[in-house]
Amino acid sequence: MSPATGTTTTTADTTAPVTEPAPAPGAAAGPNTPDPVGAPAPDEHPRRTAPVAARARAVGRRLPGLLGRGLTKVAAIVALLAVWEITPRVGLVDRTFLPPFSEVARAWWELLADGQLADNTEASLARSFTGFGLAVVIGVPLGLLIGRYRLVADLLGPLLEVFRNTAALALLPVFVLLLGIGETSKISIVLYACTWPILLNTISAVRQVDPTLLKLAKSMDLSSPRLFQKVILPASVPTIFTGIRLAGANAILVLVAAEMVGAKEGLGYLINSSQYNFAIPQMHAGILTISVIGVAFNQLLVTVERRLSSWRVPAHS
Repeated sequence: MSPATGTTTTTADTTAPVTEPAPAPGAAAGPNTPDPVGAPAPDEHPRRTAPVAARARAVGRRLPGLLGRGLTKVAAIVALLAVWEITPRVGLVDRTFLPPFSEVARAWWELLADGQLADNTEASLARSFTGFGLAVVIGVPLGLLIGRYRLVADLLGPLLEVFRNTAALALLPVFVLLLGIGETSKISIVLYACTWPILLNTISAVRQVDPTLLKLAKSMDLSSPRLFQKVILPASVPTIFTGIRLAGANAILVLVAAEMVGAKEGLGYLINSSQYNFAIPQMHAGILTISVIGVAFNQLLVTVERRLSSWRVPAHS
């Protein structure tokens, strides 16, 4: 009832449901706001993508330098092959004894096609890897013992001094007389030639381990096996692999010389027989094969060394 007129009035309910304003574009949705249909889900793990992106940027920064070094190496090899091809053709050297590279490549392909190259390479690699593997198995543990324990060094030191200065090829006739001209003498001469670089570098590596590391390890009451495993061996890996790489080169070179004496197969036999038959392109093809095998084997050892010494801080960082 209105007090002024005394009449009764009915007031309509003007209450309307309150609607929230739509969020502005780009504004964050509230906790109860459902995701729009079709909208991409946010990255639930942003930290996982950070290392990947950083690694990609690092690779991108290093890529020009890596490509530059690779092109430089390829350019040097191409230049060498070009000189090899041109020099005999213009008469600077007698092409009878040094044929152009194209003729050597043709002879190499012919040897590969008729199976001679594969058979001789397989025989040489079997002998080289057997002797080299035995040298690693013998040289590394013996070098660790000699480098670590003074008593063992004093006991074996005089023998090491006698044999380390005796060239392997000088003892080749002795190996042939004692072991014959078969596989045993060839593997033994490779074993002898490969043992010394591995052994001497392992001894040097153990003796050059930082004394501070050894004192810290002893203060933690590490046993001798654990000391070798955790401190001495990891710190010695770079120097040990220097000896292993030198031994890898010796394994190929010494074997080729051994195969020239009484062998019936192998790259050394192929080179020697080609020389006697005056098949000069085939001879150079065998020499080229040995060079390629040596480079590939050295790169394999470098890769293994990097994997085993991945804990080291790079020198450029």
